[in-house]
Amino acid sequence: MKTFGNDTFLRALRGEPTDYTPVWIMRQAGRYLPEYRATRAEAGSFLDLCRNPELACEVTLQPLRRFDLDAAILFSDILTVPDAMGLGLSLNEGIGPRFERPVRDAAAVAALAAPDPEDELGYVMDAVRTIAGALDGRVPLIGFAGSPWTLATYMVEGGSSRDFKRIKAMIYESPALAHRMLDTVADAVTAYLEAQVAAGVDAVMVFDTWGGSLGWRAYREFSLPYMARIVEAVKAAADGTVPVTLFTKGGGQWVEAIAATGCDGIGLDWTGSLGETRRRLGEGVTLQGNMDPMSLYAPPEAIRTEVAAVLDDFGAPGRHVFNLGHGILPDIDPDHVAVMVDAVHELSARGAP
Repeated sequence: MKTFGNDTFLRALRGEPTDYTPVWIMRQAGRYLPEYRATRAEAGSFLDLCRNPELACEVTLQPLRRFDLDAAILFSDILTVPDAMGLGLSLNEGIGPRFERPVRDAAAVAALAAPDPEDELGYVMDAVRTIAGALDGRVPLIGFAGSPWTLATYMVEGGSSRDFKRIKAMIYESPALAHRMLDTVADAVTAYLEAQVAAGVDAVMVFDTWGGSLGWRAYREFSLPYMARIVEAVKAAADGTVPVTLFTKGGGQWVEAIAATGCDGIGLDWTGSLGETRRRLGEGVTLQGNMDPMSLYAPPEAIRTEVAAVLDDFGAPGRHVFNLGHGILPDIDPDHVAVMVDAVHELSARGAP
């Protein structure tokens, strides 16, 4: 079994005792770091950065040089999978992601095929291997993918959306067609995550960023079962040694159903209570979160107060991974991030028995 200099994050996901609450940050490699901006400029574009394994490794490691984080997360993007399916992805500053060939009819759905992770997505696997080698067990490496529903929203809408009207029209007017598309995307995500595990990631996370845009019945039909399928497949492929975390933004009201997928961790956004969720679920699953990303604009003492409030909300030591309730914002002061990370470790330290 792989050994780590710091395995606190994995221990928390497995429900084992830890000396303190581990912490990592969604989008911890990103624009708030000047060194990231310099590396991105060197790469030429965001997509070029994602497709360069050495530079992807560099930006993955940058936040670990600044902060005492308990995990690294692969630098990539959730849209690499639909891009590899031939939809023609472009990412433009101030505009967001766009697909040249959106999926809006039966012919487009029939043309979809799961890409080979070591071929069309080989640059991601090369990045995983490069990062895992550079980390050399210092901390665990998290791999990730978008959920089938979230990826499908971009694929059908052709990019970002405020109302998701095209894909919602599809699920209500042509549910069988939507399921055919989601089946293919789920196969692609499963293969992609299994390949990341084989390449060296130590945990995986599924980002269901737009699951909360659905009503309960639609979520139960078009998002949750596909994530459950991925959890089962990835855990089976890794013989249960690689924990899986699910994060549905806006999904705090559905945590019992999310836990029933068999996932090891559930990410919570900042709108819910960790303590209440813990009371609802017990100790069978690890909770991740859930400080409001906006709180990092506050001065240091206010940040420490907010960290203490999140830890107090969770309660007595247990299955908790500290994180923001969503990704860090690009104009946050890195010194404020250091205050948060250090406060988590200091305030959650268990001390001698």
